[in-house]
Amino acid sequence: MLSNPLESDGRFRVLKNALASYGHRSSSPLIPDMTTLRAAVALVLRARDPLELLLVKRATSESDPWSGHMALPGGRHDKSDSDLLSTAKRETMEEVGVDLDQSAPLLGRLDETSPSTQRLPTLSISPFVFGVTGDRDAHVASSEIGQIFWVRIEDLMSPKNHCTVEIALPGGPREFPCFSIEDEHVWGLTYRILSQFFDLLTSDMLDGLKL
Repeated sequence: MLSNPLESDGRFRVLKNALASYGHRSSSPLIPDMTTLRAAVALVLRARDPLELLLVKRATSESDPWSGHMALPGGRHDKSDSDLLSTAKRETMEEVGVDLDQSAPLLGRLDETSPSTQRLPTLSISPFVFGVTGDRDAHVASSEIGQIFWVRIEDLMSPKNHCTVEIALPGGPREFPCFSIEDEHVWGLTYRILSQFFDLLTSDMLDGLKL
């Protein structure tokens, strides 16, 4: 039986308390209005030293508006999902084989985020934060996913890995802020979601996240 990360790793209790104090400021309900297009993603934190975050690189596909992007596991709410939390769990299982119903406590929820460009679908994305033990792994479980990465939180937060990336858009190339990790660029929606999460991590809290 998998152990409960909240009981075995105090860093997750620190994060859970921080997320509870922060509280998501979104007006989006956990159970969405079915007339509104919504999605959910999972920030899966693994209890290694230092903490690691699960990222995916989406497979190249003409039908995917996020084709080839670095992203968080997740996807659109389905009518079979009881709520957005269920969406995040289902999509994570389908995409990377991580069962978030098995000893993966929910640590909290961040503000909903929406695409800032008209070339992407109009939808609201709800991010949920989970903790898993250090021995949990993930794998490519869907044709929508090209690669998976466990990335150290401290590497994502390090200023040396903060830069810009030029993206070709219909109106011409534009530069966007990004995290540069393992020769990949994390930008756009995922960059904004992670930046929101990192904004919670004060210097005192970062000390509490060390083993």
